[in-house]
Amino acid sequence: MKVPLLDLTEQNQLLRPEIEAALGRVLDTNGFILGSEVKALEGELADYCGTKYAIGCASGTDALLLALMALDVKAGDEVITTPYSFFATVSCITRLGAIPVFVDIDPETYNLDVSKIEAKITEKTKAIQPVHLYGQCADMRALRRLGHKYGIPLVEDAAQAIGAEEYGLRAGSMSQIGCFSFYPSKNLGGMGDGGFMTTDDDDLARKLFALRVHGSEERYYHKWVGLNSRLDGFQGAVLRVKLPHLDNWSDKRKENADNYRDLFIDAGLTEEVGLPVERENVRHIYNQFVIRVPNQRDKLQAFLAERDIGTDIYYPVPLHLQECFAYLGTAEDDFPESERASRETLALPIFPELKPEQQEYVVDKIAEFYSGLN
Repeated sequence: MKVPLLDLTEQNQLLRPEIEAALGRVLDTNGFILGSEVKALEGELADYCGTKYAIGCASGTDALLLALMALDVKAGDEVITTPYSFFATVSCITRLGAIPVFVDIDPETYNLDVSKIEAKITEKTKAIQPVHLYGQCADMRALRRLGHKYGIPLVEDAAQAIGAEEYGLRAGSMSQIGCFSFYPSKNLGGMGDGGFMTTDDDDLARKLFALRVHGSEERYYHKWVGLNSRLDGFQGAVLRVKLPHLDNWSDKRKENADNYRDLFIDAGLTEEVGLPVERENVRHIYNQFVIRVPNQRDKLQAFLAERDIGTDIYYPVPLHLQECFAYLGTAEDDFPESERASRETLALPIFPELKPEQQEYVVDKIAEFYSGLN
């Protein structure tokens, strides 16, 4: 049996007639850059996320960069964030000449350990940027209290978390700016790159709309130095077809996660394998299903690959140990939980169309691996 880490074939084939019709609308109107499809998508995304505005852009990376630019983050400013995330989380800070100030993660959720943040706040702190890793919100209630106490804006890196919730509030609605990705592997993925930002702030929205088109509100007149970061019409059209299915797909991922838990428990593997932890009062959308393998992680991954089971490691090198950030002066053992997660975590297939028999095969092979060690 083959079990890929991600397979979009069934999803795309099911939606193909609608997608082709949507692409035809763009061809008919020539709305290739931004245009009516993107404008309509932005309204639908704002409704979905529970925010006043949604602003499309060219990628999730650009969403983070534009958000920090809109908050006037500049050289020498500090932005508190996590060392355990995708590269863009930190590269967007450093591209502005600002300084990432790392805080270690909670070992159960892999999100920022909020109890360690206050000690890192200084007069140079310009923003706090939590990441909702793997589809589960960081502790936004506590983060919002900190932000309010010190007058520091929050930027949610929600690239993996569209539709995730905390106490009924959607990711992207609990901060000054939320940032999202439409990379094809996301719960709501496009057919190419894309991203968007959310906000309830009129002034920030106005600035974000301008910054994505070279800082221009009126053509050829530039209030700010912005980016060329526009969501194209084809992506807008495809995403409008997909958005009504998003909650169903996320619910399927949650069903698959619950099924994995039952299978691991039935197989007696809970001592060998650490399962994802869901915080109370959250909706986890399971962009990834990540297990902990304290011993033999790499050997297990190779064993599964030989049996046609796709896996991935998010992320093998934490950001504070990346060569390009050596100038920050961080070193091994500075953030032990992030480093331990990089050594121990392994993502299993969790996409909505995953079949129960495929999940059974995955867990059976993991059990086979451990039985061979005894």
